[in-house]
Amino acid sequence: MGTPLLVLNTVGKKSGTERAIPVAWFPGGDGSWLIVASAGGQARNPAWFYNIGAHPEAVTIDVDRANVAVVSKQLKGLERERAWKSITEASPQFSKYESKTDREIPVIRLTRR
Repeated sequence: MGTPLLVLNTVGKKSGTERAIPVAWFPGGDGSWLIVASAGGQARNPAWFYNIGAHPEAVTIDVDRANVAVVSKQLKGLERERAWKSITEASPQFSKYESKTDREIPVIRLTRR
């Protein structure tokens, strides 16, 4: 898709097993990373979305050859709208995902812990 990737490391909500998944990221300002729980426009959020909610203390990312402990925050309202606009301008594919689902696709800001 032409966007940079990071590896999102979480602990499974149900299994308690460590999980690692590559995720596209976008600059969020102030050194933060924005990630999108699009699941390719499916009806449900991806499993990693629930994992970060269940075990927020265990979330790290592998980016730029470093492992970084992060805090995640789901963006809401105007903050989400602004982030979504910048994401879809940078990668129009995400607009297509939005048109395939009835849910509002979550945008998550990751900041260094």
